[in-house]
Amino acid sequence: MSARSERMGSMPADVTPENPATRLDGGLDPQQQAAVLAPRGPVCVLAGAGTGKTRTITRRIAHLVANGHVSAGQVLAVTFTARAAGEMRGRLRALGIGGGGPQVQARTFHAAALRQLKYFWPQVVGDAQWRLLDRKFALVGQAASRVGLPTTTESIRDLAGEIEWAKSSLIAPEDYAAAAARARRDVPADAEKVTAVYDVYQALKTNDPDGILLDFDDLLLHTAIALEENAAVAEEFRDRYRCFVVDEYQDVTPLQQRVLDAWLGDRDDLTVVGDANQTIYSFTGATPRYLLDFSRRFPDATVVRLERDYRSSPEVVSLANRVIGAARGRIAGTRLQLVGQRPSGPEPTFAEYDDEPAEATAVAKQISKLIGQGVEPSEIAVLYRINAQSEVHEQTLTQAGIPYQVRGGEGFFTRQEVRQAVTALRQVAGRDDLPDGADSGEALVTLVRAALVPLGLTETEPAGVQARERWNSLTALVALTEELLSHDPLLTLNGLLGELAARSEARHPPVVQGVTLASLHAAKGLEWDAVFLVGVTEGTLPIAHVLGDSNSSGDEAGIEEERRLFYVGVTRAREHLALSWALARTEGGRKTRRRSRFLNGLIPDDSPASRIAKPARSKRQPPRCRVCGKQLMGATATMLGRCEQCPSNLDVELFEALKQWRRERSREMKVPAYVVFSDNTLTAIAEQQPQDERALVAIPGIGAKKLEQYGADVLAVVRGERAAQTLDLT
Repeated sequence: MSARSERMGSMPADVTPENPATRLDGGLDPQQQAAVLAPRGPVCVLAGAGTGKTRTITRRIAHLVANGHVSAGQVLAVTFTARAAGEMRGRLRALGIGGGGPQVQARTFHAAALRQLKYFWPQVVGDAQWRLLDRKFALVGQAASRVGLPTTTESIRDLAGEIEWAKSSLIAPEDYAAAAARARRDVPADAEKVTAVYDVYQALKTNDPDGILLDFDDLLLHTAIALEENAAVAEEFRDRYRCFVVDEYQDVTPLQQRVLDAWLGDRDDLTVVGDANQTIYSFTGATPRYLLDFSRRFPDATVVRLERDYRSSPEVVSLANRVIGAARGRIAGTRLQLVGQRPSGPEPTFAEYDDEPAEATAVAKQISKLIGQGVEPSEIAVLYRINAQSEVHEQTLTQAGIPYQVRGGEGFFTRQEVRQAVTALRQVAGRDDLPDGADSGEALVTLVRAALVPLGLTETEPAGVQARERWNSLTALVALTEELLSHDPLLTLNGLLGELAARSEARHPPVVQGVTLASLHAAKGLEWDAVFLVGVTEGTLPIAHVLGDSNSSGDEAGIEEERRLFYVGVTRAREHLALSWALARTEGGRKTRRRSRFLNGLIPDDSPASRIAKPARSKRQPPRCRVCGKQLMGATATMLGRCEQCPSNLDVELFEALKQWRRERSREMKVPAYVVFSDNTLTAIAEQQPQDERALVAIPGIGAKKLEQYGADVLAVVRGERAAQTLDLT
């Protein structure tokens, strides 16, 4: 038996032309067999993760053809990705379906619509020319410019996403604002402005000088309209296709359902397959309501539940059942209780780390151990909620010499915003008007932040999916700068650029069959022997924008979709599953995070991670302004001990004396002046005039090391004991 067959547990091999004696329903479990042998007519297959749904529906198609219920050329099977459609075609070929005549058509919705529209267009429209708009970026950019919205890459992508959602949901431009409010959309701009962009975009497509432009959603809409409004077209199509199969039915949009309804007409020869508890694409317009309502629409439908899981070990299956068992709402009512069919394996593990670098290092060590035990790198995956989380894992895997590939997103250093950021930093490094010390040491972080602000780095996380992805990447660059500075306090901007270049080069290996790094969305439909599900914290999984503020319960529907996304991640693992989280982002950072609510009740009592991780709380009260008494906000205000707008009581003479002392010490030590103390620290000293070590160390930026190095000298300057002897104040 092959390694692959062993991984699939007791799942028997598919029927092949070389094995014609095997019946098409042979080797199936009772539920799969019931789905395959169901009579023509409406059939709904509720298929859990790893239950052999593709095997079941291709066997059903083969059974219908082999028994003369329908000819192969009269079957249209649709799914959502070209990869899935290709896999379906391959399995049907292996089953010997079609022979030398017409084949079963297995395509994506869009590929099927494109083929049909090309054929029917002359009958429906006539001589008017059209062409496919395969990328709407430029047109959306033009529309945004006319409306007065930003035309950054991220802004245009977000606007394009909103247009796609609206069209997939059959929402016209004039109805967008109200619909977006009802759906609690994370809109990238004022809804009325987005409406205007949508309107202008539609007009630009119609008025193109080379003919009508149709985007992918238009393909579906025009196909539906052609069948709905032209009886001859509908008759010809329905004479050709008699039987329909839809995979991943929980992910259909209202527009796709309209096309499917137009295909069907008043017929009911339809098989759908799906799992409402794997609905994770509602942000694109996908909705499980058509799957949930299937039996209402077709009261005589055969409904089959596939619950035998041939993918994962019983231990992984048990955890998956508990994850989705906590779900609420109508979708949760259809959840499937999976039953693992593979041999027993290791229990899933849970681990908490102080910070993300520690988490990534531990994951890399565990991956190295698995590879040493014979697990192929290509059978290992690190899964995370957002693409920006990949950077620290790319780094640790590179350092460990473990090959990897990023799926469903670019590697960190190849992302557009990161390349733009590096270019901006190079431009800053090339300037000759920077003040001394502004591009190194403590000042480097401030300089990096300032350079990244024009690229989208803001104090708070922005709205819009693309804008948040950009913001997360830029924030990660700042965090990386802080981390490098903690190891090299004398790091300069040129040194930082050199480090970034080295890391970028190291992370551009040739395409290899290595460990997969992927977001949870990109992992849908895939599986691995070992899965590391990382970053399982509140604000990441579930994502922050569905949580609401402290005065609200958040977006319940959004939180439940995040739970389903977590469930999808867990069910990707065949044998080894490790879940982890970090309490801080950067090494040595404040431990303000807490583990995800989705882990509640899952962690065994004897696990080292079983304690509830709560944000670390300081015993000290939040710093307050010594002038007005308000709580201080920001590093500069905290350093000074007062609000920046409150009046200063700076002792100018003392400040100059401190600067003179700093110059002397920097010359002696042969380091830039800011390495001794920053200007803000000297300002705080000159304002607060500490008289002893306790008062001095209370000033932010003066820790034990600097107190030991400079404390006695600084206090002497403050008391005026050094002025007459060593300081030149002229």
